[in-house]
Amino acid sequence: MRIPLLDFGRIAPDEKGELESAFRRVLESGHFILGEEVAAFERECADFLGVAHAIGVSSGTDALLLSLESLEIGPGDEVICPSYTFFATAGSIARTGAKPVFADCCPGCWNLPPQEVRRKLTAKTRAIIPVHLFGQPATMTNLLAVGQEAGLAVIEDAAQAFGASSDGQKVGGRGLLGCFSFFPTKNLGALGDAGLIATQDGALAERIRALRVHGSRVKYRHEWIGGNFRIDALQAAFLRARLPRVEAALEMRRRNAALYEEAFRASGIAALSPEPCRCQGEERVAPKVTSPLLLPRNDRGEHTWNQYVVRYPTDRDGLRRFLSEEGVQTEVYYPLPLHQQPCFLDKGREVDELPVAELLARESLALPIFPGLSPGEIQRVVDLIVRFVSQKGNEA
Repeated sequence: MRIPLLDFGRIAPDEKGELESAFRRVLESGHFILGEEVAAFERECADFLGVAHAIGVSSGTDALLLSLESLEIGPGDEVICPSYTFFATAGSIARTGAKPVFADCCPGCWNLPPQEVRRKLTAKTRAIIPVHLFGQPATMTNLLAVGQEAGLAVIEDAAQAFGASSDGQKVGGRGLLGCFSFFPTKNLGALGDAGLIATQDGALAERIRALRVHGSRVKYRHEWIGGNFRIDALQAAFLRARLPRVEAALEMRRRNAALYEEAFRASGIAALSPEPCRCQGEERVAPKVTSPLLLPRNDRGEHTWNQYVVRYPTDRDGLRRFLSEEGVQTEVYYPLPLHQQPCFLDKGREVDELPVAELLARESLALPIFPGLSPGEIQRVVDLIVRFVSQKGNEA
């Protein structure tokens, strides 16, 4: 039995029909760049997220870049971000000419803790980019307080967290700017690249709309140096077809996460990760690890489970090879923290020791959790992992 990390072929017939209808609608309209299809998608996303403005852009990476450019962040500035995240978070900072300042993550929720931000603040700091990693909301209330105290912009990287919420609010709508990716693997996935910026600030929204079309609010009159960062009308139409289904898809992911946890804990070889979330500033001592396999937790709010990431300290890479041989596709998010990436090491910067990020990079493994995954497939993944871990234990 082959179990993919994500199966794009498992689309319900009615959803496939709606996507085909969206394609025909755009084709027959003859309007392929921006236009009413994009405007309607932006209105629907703004309503879903509870924000005043949503601006469709070409990708989640470009959403981050445009957000930084809209704030005129550039050479001489510093932006704090976590080291344990996808490259685009720091890459976008570096592309503006600013310096990404890497912070360690919380051992409990794996997100950016406020005390780490405070530790990294300098006179050059202009912004903070917390990441809602794997769909787990970061502690936005406390991070916003740090930003307000220091006079910093807070830009949410919600690329993996469309539909997540905490404190009764959708993520991506709480910071000054929120950035989303609609890459096909995301909770709300396009059939290609696409992204979104959310904000309550009308002036910023107007500037971003201009920056995505070469800095122009009036055709051929360029007030800023922007670029071609437009979302395609076709991708907007596909996303409009899928948006009404996103809550149901998230519930399926949450169901799958619960099935994994129940089966793993019943096996006796796994337990919830014992490290406490320290984002509230509590430096509690973690209990001693007694289980070989460590399961992810939902520490706050409504997790989207864009990824289901376990930790296997004994032999993560061996487990991954074994699962691949048995037909189970997995992924390592992320094998090398950003502060250790060659492109940043070459800049002559001092390399901090960020022990939590480095630990997670060594131990973490993402298992299939997409909405179309069956309970039987989940049980097979668990059974295979139990077999491998038990054999390793017998060899020890």
